[in-house]
Amino acid sequence: MIPRYSRPQMTQIWSPETKFRIWFEIEAHAATAMANLGVIPKSAAETIWEKGSAAEFDVARIDAIETEVKHDVIAFLTHLAEHVGPDARFVHQGMTSSDVLDTCFNVQLVRATDILLEDMDRVLAGLKVRAYEHKETVTIGRSHGIHAEPTTFGIKLAFAYAEFERCKNRLSAARAEIATCALSGAVGTFANIDPSIEAYVAEQLGLEVEPVSTQVIPRDRHAMYFATLAVIASSIERLATEIRHLQRTEVLEAEEYFSPGQKGSSAMPHKRNPVLTENLTGLARMVRSYAMPAMENVALWHERDISHSSVERMIGPDATVTLDFALGRMAGVMEKLVIYPERMQANLDKLGGLHNSQRVLLALTQAGVDREGAYRLVQVNAMKTWHHGKDFLSELKADPEIAKYLSHEQLEDMFDIAHHTKHADTIFERVFGA
Repeated sequence: MIPRYSRPQMTQIWSPETKFRIWFEIEAHAATAMANLGVIPKSAAETIWEKGSAAEFDVARIDAIETEVKHDVIAFLTHLAEHVGPDARFVHQGMTSSDVLDTCFNVQLVRATDILLEDMDRVLAGLKVRAYEHKETVTIGRSHGIHAEPTTFGIKLAFAYAEFERCKNRLSAARAEIATCALSGAVGTFANIDPSIEAYVAEQLGLEVEPVSTQVIPRDRHAMYFATLAVIASSIERLATEIRHLQRTEVLEAEEYFSPGQKGSSAMPHKRNPVLTENLTGLARMVRSYAMPAMENVALWHERDISHSSVERMIGPDATVTLDFALGRMAGVMEKLVIYPERMQANLDKLGGLHNSQRVLLALTQAGVDREGAYRLVQVNAMKTWHHGKDFLSELKADPEIAKYLSHEQLEDMFDIAHHTKHADTIFERVFGA
């Protein structure tokens, strides 16, 4: 985690203090369930809760113990015993380290996901407001970076809204996928711990029981989770890239908010660079990079190995913290995005009406011209506009071959911009509801 790209609420989830507190809660809930079954004395479970809850776990002390014992969970249990006293012998009965580590990791991922879902809501809200604001703002659509046909800036943002709504749905599914608990003991057979203890702890932590867990929770769940984060990152980059293109000097239809006192370049005082969306592009690359090691973690040896452990210590915090920051930044970009409708109109007019070429092509075919012939007639006149700056409608009207099939009035009707925006309401109803 890099402080520059981190926000406190998310980083707190991954702090050692939070991790050890979750470890304690797992052990304490398990102790309560064991006491209810008569496996350990109820007084012991009460002592574990009382003294453990009051304890301030000393990260430096745990690290010092781990330096000696070379095992993080044992180091924690040793430190916990220093607080609990003799009844600490009843802690961790029938459990194995993975029961604590995996369940804690999933608790942290669930908490992180809840923050990410709130982030998504903010992005969606910003997109919706700006989409309705510019539902009728006509702009040129581009394919291959070249002028194609008109759309509206609101439809562009509605497209992004629908994409991020899909992302949110995937993230909700990923949360459910990852929200499992395993307290099944060595190799996952429940030989020394009753399955009801796992069920109790799962309920207390807001998780579901893992149906079968060898000695670890199966990592296909985590692979799907981090792949989902990667897809969200890709959607962030797609929108960021669109904004970067629109901010290019030659286009300048929208740009990031440039605050008073902000400077764009150390050398050139005139510069207003898309630094936020460029940053988002880079952050998206990082989040995507965490998906591959999560995939590789699926294939563990037999009932358990720890080749996944070092990976997850990195990708768990880094992926969620980075995506949280990126979503927050994207929301801010959209909320303050400066939009230039007059520049959109100027760019639309730049090619002299060529964006209506398909309408003329279709009208000619409906008037009886074969498609190849119609395409040739339209393209010949379009290239006069493309190469020599001629007015497309005027060229079409002056073409005697086209005049055989289409009147001047018919041609003029084909240059009505409302034709391209007439279904904006339908699109908005599909995306946002009636």
